[in-house]
Amino acid sequence: MMFNRLDQAKSLTGNQIKIIVAAIVGDMLEFFDYFLIGFVLAFIIKPWHLTFGQSAIILLSSGIGAILGAAIWGRIADVHGRRKVFIGTILNFSLASFVLAFTPENGWVFLSVFRFFVGFGVGGLYCVDLPLVQEFVPARMRGFIGGLVTVFIPLGVMIASAFAAFTTQAIGWRGLFLVGVVPAVFTLLVRAWVPESPHWLASQGRREEARESLAWALRIAPDTLPLPDATPRQPNPRWRELFRYPRSVAVAFLSSIGAQTASYGITLWAPTLFVLQLGVTPAYAAYLFLWVQLSGIAGRITFAWLSDALGRRRAGMLVGFGGAVTIAAAGLLHNEFIGGVSLFWLGIVIADFFYDGGFAVIGPYLAEVWPIRLRTTGMGAAYGFGGIGKIIGPLGLAMIVGTSDIITPKATLDAIGPAFAYFTACMALCGCAFLFFGFETGRQSIGAIDDQLVDNALERAGGRGKWPAKDARAK
Repeated sequence: MMFNRLDQAKSLTGNQIKIIVAAIVGDMLEFFDYFLIGFVLAFIIKPWHLTFGQSAIILLSSGIGAILGAAIWGRIADVHGRRKVFIGTILNFSLASFVLAFTPENGWVFLSVFRFFVGFGVGGLYCVDLPLVQEFVPARMRGFIGGLVTVFIPLGVMIASAFAAFTTQAIGWRGLFLVGVVPAVFTLLVRAWVPESPHWLASQGRREEARESLAWALRIAPDTLPLPDATPRQPNPRWRELFRYPRSVAVAFLSSIGAQTASYGITLWAPTLFVLQLGVTPAYAAYLFLWVQLSGIAGRITFAWLSDALGRRRAGMLVGFGGAVTIAAAGLLHNEFIGGVSLFWLGIVIADFFYDGGFAVIGPYLAEVWPIRLRTTGMGAAYGFGGIGKIIGPLGLAMIVGTSDIITPKATLDAIGPAFAYFTACMALCGCAFLFFGFETGRQSIGAIDDQLVDNALERAGGRGKWPAKDARAK
């Protein structure tokens, strides 16, 4: 079989590395754009006299966009291909970021509207990025490589933090949005040569193109590879087909919403909470946040390795339950200091190792639990559902504090404990999803996972109903 040659490879070729690097750079820079708002908010929140409710709307608007973007772009990637969605999503969020530079004074509604479009593009890119990379690497490396793609996402947030800390005085907060356009354009140029996924091409019956794409990745002559099985072009999958895989729905949807609620809720509010709770300047809060992101990078590297070493299910359980314990500690100790070091800040640094680092497991896993023809549709739906966490995370803290209160230090002190208990429960939900519904996909080829999923679905259906036959699917 053609894809056996891929899974038998002992090392990565230069072309495979180029695809991985392109994905890493793209994800890093898209999250630079996405999380700029957390630092911009710290600069405008007092001059604009924003309430917690208004601030939450600004933060959650991108979450609404990400929900729709993940589902819609993910669907498009299964129907029209991964590569086209790459380019479309980059144009989407980079142009929206550019428009944000022209936000009028006190224009929190304008800011919210175009943050929606930034989120729409970011949600879509994330849902096609990982599946494409996975479809070009051997099965035994897929967990680590998939996790590695997510490792540098916190670096994008760190770059945003560094720009906020050291350049805002010179370029202003609007200048931060302009800077966000430049790397996105560069990423678009890099990705222009990324080929289409051979797995997707084979599923569409485009055998010659699939062989050429895989041969390019392996840096061998196409005629040295056998053609994939002759198959007719498969009909476009329908949304409801996802529910033929109930365990996939349960583990993907629940782990996604649990982790995203905690991660985005804490990450988007953290710079502002540092200002209010610790009494520091916005610039120094951005500096403190750099350490949080360093912890996230360390966590992603660790969990990228653990996803292959321990397996996806056990690594996911560690993410969920480890994050729950450390977030709870940060909330309980938010008023405590040791040697002048805030345990609230330190607790968030440690917790970020789990709730942010865990996306090195959760992100790739969201794509692995679906058959080939539904991979980006399923991942997009799960990530989009999890995107509700981008809303209920920031909004949850605001509602616990009191949405009608003008932000003051007094308004947040008593609410940090309950708010962090809320985030603790979200991470516990993530851990339970892996514990009760997770199944192992590590070190299995994409074709083998596909066969297992379809066999299980056919068994549950008793062999009844309209279904793509095994011999009609590209291996």
